[in-house]
Amino acid sequence: MRKPVIWAVGISKLGELYRDIVPDYVAQADVHIVDKGYEAVIEALERLPAGSVDGIVAAGSNGDFLRERLALPVVLVKVTGSDVMHALARARRALPASLPDSRIALVSYARPAAEFERFKRAFHLDISQHTYVDAQNAEDLVHRLRDDGMAVIVGPGLVTQLTERAGLTGIFLYSQDSVRAAFDTALEVARLGRIEAQRRERLDTVLRHLHEGVAAVDLNGRIEALNASMAGILGVTAADAVGRTLDTIAPALDIARTLESASAELEAIVSMAGKTWVINRIPLLDQGTLTGALVTCQDSQSFARVDRSLRSRHRPRHLVARYRLDDLIGDSAAMTQVRALARRYAQTDSTVLVHGESGTGKELLAQGIHNASRRRDYPFVAINCAAFPETLLESELFGYEDGAFSGARRGGKAGLFETAHNGTIFLDEIGEMPMPLQTRLLRVLQEREVLRLGANEPVPCDVRVIAATHRDLRQQVAAGLFREDLYYRLNILRMVLPALRERMDDLPRLTPLFLERALARAGARVSVDALQASLLPLLASYRWPGNVRELENLLERIAVVCADVVDAREISRARLVEIAPELGTTPPAFDVSKTNGGRTNSTMGTMGVTGPTSEAAVEASGAPMTGRERRAALELARIHSTLAACGGDRNAACEALGISRSTLWRKLRAG
Repeated sequence: MRKPVIWAVGISKLGELYRDIVPDYVAQADVHIVDKGYEAVIEALERLPAGSVDGIVAAGSNGDFLRERLALPVVLVKVTGSDVMHALARARRALPASLPDSRIALVSYARPAAEFERFKRAFHLDISQHTYVDAQNAEDLVHRLRDDGMAVIVGPGLVTQLTERAGLTGIFLYSQDSVRAAFDTALEVARLGRIEAQRRERLDTVLRHLHEGVAAVDLNGRIEALNASMAGILGVTAADAVGRTLDTIAPALDIARTLESASAELEAIVSMAGKTWVINRIPLLDQGTLTGALVTCQDSQSFARVDRSLRSRHRPRHLVARYRLDDLIGDSAAMTQVRALARRYAQTDSTVLVHGESGTGKELLAQGIHNASRRRDYPFVAINCAAFPETLLESELFGYEDGAFSGARRGGKAGLFETAHNGTIFLDEIGEMPMPLQTRLLRVLQEREVLRLGANEPVPCDVRVIAATHRDLRQQVAAGLFREDLYYRLNILRMVLPALRERMDDLPRLTPLFLERALARAGARVSVDALQASLLPLLASYRWPGNVRELENLLERIAVVCADVVDAREISRARLVEIAPELGTTPPAFDVSKTNGGRTNSTMGTMGVTGPTSEAAVEASGAPMTGRERRAALELARIHSTLAACGGDRNAACEALGISRSTLWRKLRAG
């Protein structure tokens, strides 16, 4: 192995000092004394093959100039306190006896020598100190000092050379000890550089034999090495890529988070160059210190074993089920039975059909079943089938390929069934799903595979389905609005969530829970127990068309309005009814003739007409109705009842019913 090559750069006196010392390093290094400075050194290096020089020793402005412009390690000869003392001692001997110490000046590069200031104060020296930043500045300074009457100037090689040209006495500042220390440092840096080069060569050998794309970056994200596979993936040559930041070549492979946190990110999925890739980002540590990172990149279709990680491991926060079955609050017999049945259902993978009115907690139940099942560590994906138009719902559920339709995302998109792989998908308001999509859903349930829009090959998916509706699907089937075969596929495990009016015994448990949360959010100081005592009689007399959701929202409203109240006794019953008018209303009878079931259309002026939501009231009208008309009558009855309970406040009614204002308007007009 060749000895390290060191260039000792210095002119005049520093060069002479190098020549005295270099023979002592012949056995350790090949030292070349370069009697040049600044650009001339850089030009000489550019004429040599890369890697010909391992390090440079220089001083002063010359050293700083080279350090800023070269990738090679540049070691500076540093001035020590001993150097300053010995140089000043020589300066005093060189100063004519008739002249005072004030005729001596010390000149250093860039910043004053702190050692000199301490030495000056300790020995009460009347010697001035000056600094320079470049060659021209140094020449101007020497001329000014000469004009000020200085006789001896102490400084680096450039300064002493200029001093002697100006007819003054120049004292060289550096000592052999300082130069030897710089040489020793340069040799150590060269040795470590050799070790690093050998390590990098071994890494390159390993990288060349890997089929997956691999790139190593430094702490700044600049590519230090990459193999041919990664170069092919990025569409660059290795020579062009090294030295550039990875994110400028491939933003999708951004490594910034790994370099910031020093933590690995494994099996992330990214789209790049029209393909899906599995990416690993791994921090590189040297004795516990972060030195860079490694990025590996593999085509997702090149191996099947990564399938589980592709679709399940990378779970965004919104795909995590937050609630458990114990979050279904209530000690009533109905809720106790619901929780017990849900725990039993959670032990299987069979499809569950949940029936319940709006606001009863159907999604909370679905999340609880998921978290109690073996699929708890995998995604929980929820979608409301009534919230999307048919075409958008299809692409959301089943995904699409690149170019499947105008406006399709480049690279395509996985549907929610694929996203939920190994986990659970919750299909809320399944009764609103259009018939064409019901056919596609039936195939997914039967074949356990999904065909994206525009694709030819189906994608296997292992998903547990929980569906929910507030409608009677059997009547939907009879009316031709829901596929019978899909209904039987969904109705394997059936659950019914009771309405709040059917479990009023749970109010004393639900009320303080929601009230405490609402008061805390509002920053209220009133006692929960005291306010609850005033509220419970009113709450117990209300029918709760919006169920638990309406209860929670109503308590939120009361908490916000009463945020500044300290004593609950200040909140009278009348005040509570003023805040929540629905608590003081008694729903009147509902005239079913106002619905399509009675063959009479309501007008906009009848929107204030209200009534109970009971099936008995509709049946009692005696009007002949088809199945579809009967369902419409029931729905309209419920809407009018809720509007009455909300004092005609359509926003509150929409919130209680779980529908938008436009949907409310449409249903009232249709009625």
